Amino acid sequence: MDKYFLAVLPPAVYLDQVEELKRVIHEKFGCKYARKSPAHVTLKMPFSFSAKREEHLKESLTSYFSTHHSFRIGINQVGTFGRRVIYLKVNAPQAMIDIQAGLKTYCQRELHLLPELSDRNYHPHMTVAFKDLKASYFDDLVRFLKLQKVGFSFDVDRVFLLRKAQGIWEPIHEFALLE
Repeated sequence: MDKYFLAVLPPAVYLDQVEELKRVIHEKFGCKYARKSPAHVTLKMPFSFSAKREEHLKESLTSYFSTHHSFRIGINQVGTFGRRVIYLKVNAPQAMIDIQAGLKTYCQRELHLLPELSDRNYHPHMTVAFKDLKASYFDDLVRFLKLQKVGFSFDVDRVFLLRKAQGIWEPIHEFALLE
């Protein structure tokens, strides 16, 4: 069984901007776990699936995403989940919320994946620090990020399937959305 998840990745220019921000966070605050995946907005939390059935997974998800239209999202401001996760806020349109809600049902019905708590309480965000975030650095890191004034928006015309290999998440397939 391999680990997979589904996400929106920003265009290269913004991906690079957030990756550079995560690099600086690692250098200044010691947080490295967010660097194990590219900057993204999760649509389906990590799940286990047989690598032997990966083509079936891709075909099934192609079918799902081929019926959904592209949409525009904005990334700005800093948010937190308690004192354990720091993220960039996502201004998500209803189309994104609908895709995620439908995906939850589709994955359960067609791929026999169990729903995660985050599938039920979806809060789109782009994580920049978590897991190894030291409590003593938390407030300083939030202040630092607010000073960075990160903000951008982009059209989402594809969704990515990522697979974990040697502890790093890599995009392995993309699914086009309707224009």
